[in-house]
Amino acid sequence: MSEFRIFETAEFLKRLKKLSPRDARFLQDKLHEYVYPQLRENPFLGPNIKKLKAYKPETWRYRIGRFRVFFAIERTNRTVSILTLDDRRDAYR
Repeated sequence: MSEFRIFETAEFLKRLKKLSPRDARFLQDKLHEYVYPQLRENPFLGPNIKKLKAYKPETWRYRIGRFRVFFAIERTNRTVSILTLDDRRDAYR
């Protein structure tokens, strides 16, 4: 079975740019070392992955320290769209 492809939305990239250089570097390192390899292999399962309830379209979150990365999975195209990211304190409001 082929791997999932990762697509970063403009919203996600905009929010990443707004972070402090320290936080942006932290997130970039985690995304490339842990998150993207995990999502390419199996975006449905992992210790930091959780499907959010009552969201349409189906939305998932990946926990990275105090940040939450939200993504959607397109099964037919085998694509993971990274939608946005938030600090944990703002993520669920």
